[in-house]
Amino acid sequence: MMPANHSGSVRRVSLHTERLTLRPTNRADADRAFEIQSDWDVTRMLRMARFPPDLDETVGWFAEHEQEWLAGTAYRFAVLREGRMIGLVDIDEVDGGEGDLGYWFEKAGWGQGFAFEAARAVADFAFGALGLTRLRSGHAADNPASGNVLMKLGFRPLSATRRPSRSRGEDILHQSYVLMREESGTR
Repeated sequence: MMPANHSGSVRRVSLHTERLTLRPTNRADADRAFEIQSDWDVTRMLRMARFPPDLDETVGWFAEHEQEWLAGTAYRFAVLREGRMIGLVDIDEVDGGEGDLGYWFEKAGWGQGFAFEAARAVADFAFGALGLTRLRSGHAADNPASGNVLMKLGFRPLSATRRPSRSRGEDILHQSYVLMREESGTR
């Protein structure tokens, strides 16, 4: 089943929570993302990120975001707190009514509920505006805080498998999860 809205029919919109603004990413976010991902404690938890990060690669990745949104394959949001980017939440690999939820935050924002708050808004966007029926996600097994966020969102654990980690340069144990729209509480 295809999402109700796909292939660019979803306007680039900002989302708002009690404490955060989530707006579609743009090229200008690359410098701040590079700064955040220059922290090993952040990037070691990101399976696909390079460490140390490469600024040109980061700029190139952010340059693709608007086209991905227009194509309906990924929806990426810069997470702002008091006007400053503190992280990113996205839905990518969108296809056949499904997508992957991902997120990362600066270390100063850990433990304050920002990941849950922002991921909740983006999951609601995915199930509502995009019409997705299923979200996948996952985390490094040694990142239980991320697992707590996913469980609080209603994700169910599936399996733990060894997967390559670009940041660590080795295979890691990766816990995968799923959330169905009907289980999410999204109306």
